[in-house]
Amino acid sequence: MKQIVVISGKGGTGKTVITGAFAALAKSKVMADCDVDAADLHLLLQPKVKERHDFRSGLSASIDNKVCIKCGKCISACRFSTISDDFVIDPVSCEGCGFCSHICPVNAIKMEECLAGEWFISETRFGPMVHAKLGIAEENSGKLVSLVRKQAKDLAEKNNCDWVIVDGAPGIGCPVIASLSGIDCAVVVTEPTLSGLHDASRVIEVTRHFNVLSKLVINKYDLNPEMSERIEEYCLENNIPVIGKVSFDKTVVESMVEGKTIIEHKDSLIKEEINKIWEKLQA
Repeated sequence: MKQIVVISGKGGTGKTVITGAFAALAKSKVMADCDVDAADLHLLLQPKVKERHDFRSGLSASIDNKVCIKCGKCISACRFSTISDDFVIDPVSCEGCGFCSHICPVNAIKMEECLAGEWFISETRFGPMVHAKLGIAEENSGKLVSLVRKQAKDLAEKNNCDWVIVDGAPGIGCPVIASLSGIDCAVVVTEPTLSGLHDASRVIEVTRHFNVLSKLVINKYDLNPEMSERIEEYCLENNIPVIGKVSFDKTVVESMVEGKTIIEHKDSLIKEEINKIWEKLQA
């Protein structure tokens, strides 16, 4: 079984479009959407949720008013001004440090695990998919990504699948690092702009730090051929294989409006280009 993750140095490069195309082309696979802060692979794959689970992470303080003697020690100690004068804790302001619970003389303050989001096991027209939704303003997206990755891998092993195809988060932050753990190959998607080259180089450095093989795809390369050449030169100098260049094509937007992958849409040049990319990934 091989695990591949599709990532990008920034959002909007076409990462999810290419991931959806891989999902349509792979014969035996499990899909995973690890962009838990702003998941959108479900818009193309339209999953039907089979299992729904809570994701709990982080701690928040709560006061048992029946036990509290209103000594005020917790109010004085809280550097985040979380506790009001009537001994009510603001859950938004609470950082979960737990200091107030340690100094309370009557153990009236308890630290409780927070409900930070949900994760799902779903069925799509291409097979099973594991995905998640982080709660508004919640933290620990990296922990949730690791959970999604583990569930997808376990599901693939259970079903004897050949592939785990992961739609990673953009950027170089914690969710991306969690997406790269144990991956066989990272497909970096970029655009032919100066910022595209800069962002791609940053995420490639992250893959190198974790000893993950990376390969690059230039999306909409024909909009700026000169910049595409600069990106190819960078890849050549840094031993990064360029496994495909995808042309600009309005049929991509048409397919997204229909809720389909580009592979399911009408025949086009971009469909052929992505087919060739997938063949190179299997080699």
